[in-house]
Parts: sequence; C-alpha cells; structure tokens
Amino acid sequence: MATLTIANRFHGPPQSANGGYFSGLVAGLTQQTLRVRLLRPPPLDTELQVKEQPDGSLAVLDGETLIGQAWPATIDLDVPAPPSREEAIEASRRYAGFEWHPFPTCFVCGPHRERGDGLRIFAGRVAGRSLVAAPWTPDPSLDRGDGKVRPEFMWAALDCPGNFAIGQTGRIIVLGEFTAHADRLVHVDEQCTVIGWHLQSSGRKHEVGTAIFDEDGELCGRARALWIEPAASATTAPKR
Repeated sequence: MATLTIANRFHGPPQSANGGYFSGLVAGLTQQTLRVRLLRPPPLDTELQVKEQPDGSLAVLDGETLIGQAWPATIDLDVPAPPSREEAIEASRRYAGFEWHPFPTCFVCGPHRERGDGLRIFAGRVAGRSLVAAPWTPDPSLDRGDGKVRPEFMWAALDCPGNFAIGQTGRIIVLGEFTAHADRLVHVDEQCTVIGWHLQSSGRKHEVGTAIFDEDGELCGRARALWIEPAASATTAPKR
C-alpha cells in the first residue's frame, strides 16, 4: 500500500489540496495515464493511503474516508494552437482572478502567492479567440533534481486555467475529474505558455481542455477536466 502527504504549500482552498496537484501525485504512483475523480477535498499535512482495487483502479483514503479514485484512461482532445508569448502576457493582464477570486492563496492561480511560492498562472482571455492563456516560467523549487519540473507540478499547472476558461465569474466551481498527460517535462526557468478552453457544459457540469507549450511552441502537456458547480454555489467570495 502506497501513501502520500500533501504539504500546506500546495493548497487550493485554504484547508485542502489543489486538485491538479493532488491528481498529479496520485498519477505519479503508476506509469499509466489516469482519470482521477475527487470525491472530497483532499486534506493537508495528512498521510493518505492509496490502495489498488481488484478492477485495477486506485482508491485514496483518509482512514476509512474515500477521498478520491483513479482509473487508467486516455485523453481524446484536439488542442488549439497556442497564442504567441506576447499574446499570452497580454491575456494574463485580463485575468478575472484579479477582480474576484474565491481562493486567492491557491498554489496555482492565487494572486496572493509570492513568486517562488505559488505558480502564479493567471490565465485571461486571448483577444479574438475562445480560450484563456498565461505565461508560466517554472521556478527552481519545482525542480525534480535534473533541471526538469516534477510531473505533479505539470498537472497542477494544467488545472486552474480550465476553471477560468468556463467563464463563470462570480461563482465557485470545483474540480470533479481530471485526466492529464505530460508529453515531456518542461525545464525550470523555461518560458512556457498555458492555455485553457471550454469544451461543453450541461447544467452545473462543465468540461474543459488545457495544455502547456514550451518556448518553441511545442506541446508538452495536456489535460481534460470536469468542473462542477455545487448546487449551493456561493455568488460572493473574498476579493484579493
């Protein structure tokens, strides 16, 4: 039985893990592409047990409480061409989270996180296109020891831009399922671009795609996610 522990640094909401980071840690326990389903907010600074099930899936448990599940999966996703670096920088200036953010200290997209602490990926609308984008230069704290970013940080970077691609400003939406694949790990200090785009919505469920490109425009990672708007979704939350 494997275990994993999520340090407080990697929170999304203040009391639970960033969903993409959590999913990346689970995926790191196997060599397969996984679809990770989040059933409850993953707790911080708590040893979680990961048990393989008879059907080949993984169950993530906090004691007897089921936190998440994961299954082998593939990603069916048509990835749009990335904007230029300049377009991504300009788009990030339109990041909706600067005006209203339910979790402003989120590890990935929180504007209250300092450089070198959070990822600070601020994905805003690209002019003339149906997608959001942001520049991302991974800092040295994400190094896995060989100059490349650890895989779970690729998963984290692919998480939050999908939320902002939905365009539901003023409402809290939570990550329900996440499937990601790293085509190659980017390097620390590499000038990357992250994009997100809306696929479809049905009621309170929203599907999105996200992708990471390197400084040469090569696709390095992609993800497909299901975001869910809780029935009692808040319409007001703390501003930055």
